Formats: sequence, structure tokens, C-alpha cells
Amino acid sequence: MRIGVNVLNFGPGTDPAMLRRWALTVEALGYDLLTISDHVVVTPDVAEQYPAPFYEPFTTLAWLAGVTERIRLGTSVLIVPYRHPLLMARMAANLNRFSGGRLVLGVGGGWARQEFEALGVPFERRGRLTDEHLLAMRAAWADEDDYRSGQIPIWVGGNGEAGLRRAVRLGQAWHPLRMTLPWLRDAVGRLKGIADELGRPAPALAPRIVLRLTGTPVTGPDRLAGEGTIEQVLEDLEELRLLGSDTVVLDPFGEDPAETLHPQTAWSALATVADRWPLDTHDTHDTHDTPDTRTERP
Repeated sequence: MRIGVNVLNFGPGTDPAMLRRWALTVEALGYDLLTISDHVVVTPDVAEQYPAPFYEPFTTLAWLAGVTERIRLGTSVLIVPYRHPLLMARMAANLNRFSGGRLVLGVGGGWARQEFEALGVPFERRGRLTDEHLLAMRAAWADEDDYRSGQIPIWVGGNGEAGLRRAVRLGQAWHPLRMTLPWLRDAVGRLKGIADELGRPAPALAPRIVLRLTGTPVTGPDRLAGEGTIEQVLEDLEELRLLGSDTVVLDPFGEDPAETLHPQTAWSALATVADRWPLDTHDTHDTHDTPDTRTERP
């Protein structure tokens, strides 16, 4: 099972230099994947949770592809209805080629009604548009040599029934976000049931969980996967592995944008996990001045 990290591409402490440092830090620690989020217009509903500056994912990942060597680069998640599908297909294929085949395309249908309105995209049709756009992108990659750049895995987000069905029909993996383990155990059963109903293989499991280390155990039915002592987090990772997870993405964001001004806490938590969970570092290179993890860890 591979482990990734969701990096904040928004907020008051985020700029190109900080994004570069984040990327080099998680690569040096041995993580397999770096993901970032997607918004195009920072409307009031978006700004409440994800304030400006908000760096657009395709351009940001292209920047990070040039300063990293090994780590996969992805979206968690790209809001599919926001862009023309042929534009997304072209940008994704180009980015995959520029990065040496390192792109992972996590996708979703979106939630910010005001942002949909600002972009002139009908909010009520976001589910249908997501399906249509994904089919068009796959057709573009299959039919035109100019688009091809290896197989770009599509991870379908969405914790509801529509997301599960979309993952079975159109994704290589299902990418649920920030959940409890009991909920995920039940959802994996529903995912397999939908796959059987549709006569398709179940997609791989690639959840994004929180990373919130505490000094004492966190108990109760509402405890999120990845929340608690390092021992609890390691137990969660092992359970996710046994559930069949191909990749798990750790999300150290505690929902306060001011955290972007002080990333050392997140880096320390990631270093703690890296010290205790075996990460594959055999392809790590130092040709882009990758920081020594001893100096990056607070």
C-alpha cells in the first residue's frame, strides 16, 4: 500500500516558494503521491473554507513536476464540470508527459453553488456533466495520438451513492474523503454490491484520510480515520491495507487556513508517520536540491 499527502494550494501562507518546499519535503520523506485541490473562482462560499490565494491545480502541478523527480502528482479533487472536457484531456495528457507519467487525476462533481454560477455552469446538472465530461476525456485519450501520454488513472471522489456508482462505471479507483473506519467498511461493501449489480469489477480503494496526531487516544464513534495517537494512526493504516486500499492519502489540514502560515506542525506529523510506516524511497533523487529531511523536520 502506497501513502500520499494532500498539500494545501490555498491560504495566506501559500505561495510558489512554500509549495516547492512542501513538494520537496514530502518527496524527501519518501511519500509516493502529492495531491492538491481545485477551485477556479474564490466566491464567498469557497473563501469561507479555502481563502485566496488559490492556485489552479494544472498550472501548480506543472510547476511542481519541474522541481520533483519521483513523487506522483495528483488532484484531490478536480471539479470536472468547471472546464471543457477536451481542454482537461489535453492539459492532463500534457502534464502526464511533462512529469514522466506521474499524474493521478482525482475527480469530483463539486459543491460550491456560487462558484458554479460565476462560471456559468448549471449547478443542478453537475452530476450528469461530470459523467459526460469523463467519458469525453477517455474518448479523447483513446482516439487521438496527440492526447496520449500513457494511462492516466482516474480516481472518482464522492462519498454518496452517486460517487460510488460513478467510481464503478468510470474510475480506476474510488477516492472517498475524510471518513470514519466503520463508515468506510460499510461503504466498501456497498461498492462491491454496485459492481456486482452492474457486472463490472470493483475499482481500487484510494481513500483520503485526516492526519491529526494527539498525545492521548481519541475515542468515540465519530473518530475519523487518521485521528489520534501515532499508534491509532498506524492501526488505521493497517486496517485500510486489509480493506484493500491501493493508496492512502494523508490530509494534515485541520480546517484553519492560518495553518498555512505554520506548516512545521504538519511536516512533523508526516515525519512521525514516515518513521513508523515503511515508505518506498528507492527512486528518491537529490538533483533538484531536495531538502535533507533532518533539516525539514521541525
